[in-house]
Amino acid sequence: MLLSEQEQFLSYNGEVLIFQLSHSKHVEGVADKTVDLCVRRMTFNRDTKLFVQKSSGAFSVHGSPLKMEIICCSCTTDSRTGIILPCILMKKRKRNNVVKYLLLLLHSSNQFEQSFQFKLDYELKEDIKLFGGPSVLWRHASKLFYISASTCTVLSAPIQLSSVVWTGEIEEEGPVVLGIRTACLTESEAEAEFSTSDRAIWSSELFGYAVRAQKMLPGTCFMPHAYGRVVSSVCVCKSETLRKQLRTSLVAITQKNQLIWFQDGLPRGVCELPYEDPYSVKAAVTSSSDVLFIVSFASGNVCAVQRRGSLQVTSKWQDVKCVLVDDFIGSGSEQLLLLFRDDSSAEVLSTFTITDLGAVSYASGNNYKHNVAAAEGLQENGLLTVQALQTRLQAGCTAVRELQQHLGLIKRVILQSCKALKDLVEGRTHVLPTAKEEGLAPLWDEVENPPPPPPPLGQETPVAQQAPERLVESLWQRVVGDSLVVGVQLAAAFHLSLSDASLSLVLDQDSSLAAPVIKCRNKVTKLDRASSALPLSPCHIEPPAKKMKLDLCGNRDLKKEFPQGCSGAGLGAGRAVTAVTSLSPLLAFHRVRCAVLLHAKRQALHRDSLQESKEISVFCGKIALSLEDISSGKHSVKLLRDNGYCTGSMEDILAVLAVSARFSFQVVSAACTLTPIASWLLGDMECTPLKECTDKLFCHKAGNVYGTVLSWTLKNPLEGVLTLFCRNLTVLFQCLHSLRRVLPASCDVKLLRSGSKDALTEQLALALEKEMLTSRSSFFSVLASGSSFFSKESKAESSSPWGAESDEEMSAAAVASLLESKEGVEQFRKKLQSERDKSELSMAQTMTAALYQEMTWKTAEAQLSSDMVVWRLS
Repeated sequence: MLLSEQEQFLSYNGEVLIFQLSHSKHVEGVADKTVDLCVRRMTFNRDTKLFVQKSSGAFSVHGSPLKMEIICCSCTTDSRTGIILPCILMKKRKRNNVVKYLLLLLHSSNQFEQSFQFKLDYELKEDIKLFGGPSVLWRHASKLFYISASTCTVLSAPIQLSSVVWTGEIEEEGPVVLGIRTACLTESEAEAEFSTSDRAIWSSELFGYAVRAQKMLPGTCFMPHAYGRVVSSVCVCKSETLRKQLRTSLVAITQKNQLIWFQDGLPRGVCELPYEDPYSVKAAVTSSSDVLFIVSFASGNVCAVQRRGSLQVTSKWQDVKCVLVDDFIGSGSEQLLLLFRDDSSAEVLSTFTITDLGAVSYASGNNYKHNVAAAEGLQENGLLTVQALQTRLQAGCTAVRELQQHLGLIKRVILQSCKALKDLVEGRTHVLPTAKEEGLAPLWDEVENPPPPPPPLGQETPVAQQAPERLVESLWQRVVGDSLVVGVQLAAAFHLSLSDASLSLVLDQDSSLAAPVIKCRNKVTKLDRASSALPLSPCHIEPPAKKMKLDLCGNRDLKKEFPQGCSGAGLGAGRAVTAVTSLSPLLAFHRVRCAVLLHAKRQALHRDSLQESKEISVFCGKIALSLEDISSGKHSVKLLRDNGYCTGSMEDILAVLAVSARFSFQVVSAACTLTPIASWLLGDMECTPLKECTDKLFCHKAGNVYGTVLSWTLKNPLEGVLTLFCRNLTVLFQCLHSLRRVLPASCDVKLLRSGSKDALTEQLALALEKEMLTSRSSFFSVLASGSSFFSKESKAESSSPWGAESDEEMSAAAVASLLESKEGVEQFRKKLQSERDKSELSMAQTMTAALYQEMTWKTAEAQLSSDMVVWRLS
């Protein structure tokens, strides 16, 4: 290697040390047998934003320049003084394959001191490390060797290893080496037959070796056994001994191009690295107290990984010659110094960047001379910004405290509501807590438990009771994956009078440790058992007009859309209400019993053909669930392929649809028919019609798409609607990817909101009609409330001198006769004033608060229904 290429960079107390070998100045006629090890101390000037040379020094070594080489350099502790000094390891080749190594210390006066030297009959090439003492450690022939200034003798550790991934100091252990070696298996493990993948994982392990104490440290204190085979470098961030147990925090880079954070031997986070072949990782603590991990790659690339909740790559650089970590600008925190390759300049520090990925950022080539005043202004603005942020932080803390108090109040209200609902289900009388129990003080004297006021006329309170009518045919439950599906089959006799149906699950046992009402999402589903088979062939297509009419009839009474992404259908024959909840929280009770409540609005027809809704709550029964039932598959879904059909109960089908999200796509082809979709369904997707509901297909293809339910409806040979019921978006994307491979390029696939455009238009018309009827009904109810007042006025009029004669019946002669006398003029004035007061009163009708609240609620509900349909049409 040429002397000019032998440059080593080292950061020390905010300075950059540049070590370089050069020829000594020799006298003419004397052979050149001396080489100088030169050092230059470079500091960063914050005024010029450039590195300037502070001082320099040299150390002469006797020998041929072609046989001298700088091996490595690092900052280590001098055991004599406890001071950290720069340390340089040099190699000097001699005859007979003998290699001499020198270890030098550099003092603050730029004086070099030879700490010790040693000779070997081989060259150091693998895992060379410098650590406190100073000491040199290396690996050769799968053995670990080391030498220190105190012994000056090469020692061998009694271990076999394949690589060294870290060396450093650990509290109460001294110098420690982390390495990878062949795993030491027990006799039973050695005799066991491992697969190829298991043997590759368990054949290697990470271990620790305390050099001073000459003892082994278990590798599980640092990371699990399975990671030992792939780890290539480690950076220990923190280590301490608590209760005679080693606690560590470290990051490791792997051969799989990953950076993994381990805490006390367990993985806490992982990050995919942007480049291949990482070989080194360092840590830096920046001004914002954030920890940066700097990863270097064999290609000359560098990336920074930040740990804020999770590991994330925050910055990347390319063509980096060297990266150093120190406080180069004297701010009290660490920054990164990246030295880039620059063949156009002979200066060593010509192209660089200093940054902490925050407020500090300096780069070579920028002109900072004209930015001094601007920088001072920015600093002043920064102080003002900090003060403003502190004020906002205090205001935010106050808002958080108020929000916490509000959330506490909401929690108490929810708990009281749950207790009231539980008492309602079990038939007990709910007793409200007293004001003293709630910590409230009355504003005036009031009775502690006043008698309840009578309900307003014409208004009924919904009660949870077993209705005399039989609204529920059956109650069932299924376990699908990590979800529990509870379903209620509605009776066919009342399906036309129910809407807005939902289920509530209430825990039957003591719910002091958990909310008694289980959080779940509801869905209303209609399945027609008598539907015809799926039209997979275009020659059996129903006429579009007829098909549209049937579709509108099936969706005319759609009343509600559920926001959980599950598409509901109108309540009708063969309709079921399902509730889906997470199964794993319920298994904590081992055995669970839940009461099931059905909530719905029942429509009643009146003489004016207007519908008035009445809220009802029906107790449907109780369900029981245990771990034994789940393990035995008692409540599992059983859909099997049999003679070209998929057999299973209607409850199994409803359970699968309940846990699935529905997506509808319009497929339009301008050049060819859509026959390939039928072949794709029956061939690639391996679908078979559901025997209980033949308009839907069940996918039997192995993999993630298994269990997907599909429906294909052709409007005409060039247009159709494909509906998929998928567990998640991954399955949806896989199905669409498979579909696009069989469709011609001219086909257009468009996602539909929900339902066809014609059906949504019909629903919008019905919703607007309902909104108009609701407004008219409210108006007439207001007029009816003032009828009694008008009747009183009419009686008063009948007793007046004018009798029952109206204004239209009065003749001009009668009016003229009245105006002839003083008494007649006075009567005419009173009549005119009475008519004016009556007119003003009729224009400013009043109503009760209950009537206004009811009218507003009905109007808002009708408007919300029409707005939802408009949104789906847009």
